[in-house]
Amino acid sequence: MASISITSQNKKVLFVLSAADTLELNNGQKKRQTGVFLNEFYLAYKSVVAHGYKVEFATPNGLISTIDEESINDKYWKNRIEVKNEALTFVKKDSAYNNPITLDRAIENESDYIGLLIPGGQGLMVDLMCDAYIPILLKQFAKDNRPTGLICHAPSLLLTIPMDENPYIGYKVNSVSPIEEFVIEKFIMKGKPTNRKIAKQLKKLGLKYKSGLPKANFAVKDRNLVTSQNPFSSSSFNMLYLQALEEY
Repeated sequence: MASISITSQNKKVLFVLSAADTLELNNGQKKRQTGVFLNEFYLAYKSVVAHGYKVEFATPNGLISTIDEESINDKYWKNRIEVKNEALTFVKKDSAYNNPITLDRAIENESDYIGLLIPGGQGLMVDLMCDAYIPILLKQFAKDNRPTGLICHAPSLLLTIPMDENPYIGYKVNSVSPIEEFVIEKFIMKGKPTNRKIAKQLKKLGLKYKSGLPKANFAVKDRNLVTSQNPFSSSSFNMLYLQALEEY
């Protein structure tokens, strides 16, 4: 158990969001709009807040996050169109969302947070993946066994920690599956990003990769680490992440 005392003041979860808006495909020959996947972000946010936790947002350089336009498609919201509209209003009007702190400030304030959560979307493959603050944050939360949630593409950020420093070697982990990655590249983006084959890279690093079927509502919890597979995995992820918060 971590030595950080949990009070009403630090019953706060840090949401780290990408601020990238453009993804290069096919070795820079094609560009595509990108960002944070709206339902992966908002449904996790809504779940955490509904259970009494406060949220602070952080992005590279304190820039406001862009939402991936693909994630506004109704197919990701399954009879929850009113929640999608609520989410769209939130990102336009919420003061905290539109005034994120910087990642270095988040590191300075890290003792304020009971947990860390990073939603998916291809945007994080552009900026968070090469941000020097990300491995520092991940290691800080791992040191105290504080709940760390990584959604869809976000488990790839575990790759930013060198193997000899990586506290998650040997953990069970999930992420966007190889089949889903293929479908995204072939039929949605119609192009290949530079950084891909996430599952293969995680296994090579020494993590125990597990996945469900394509579009499955699938997530994995191993100690303080909770990872999930896709935009359809929100209910599984949220249940396990809340469990991790309660256990801490």
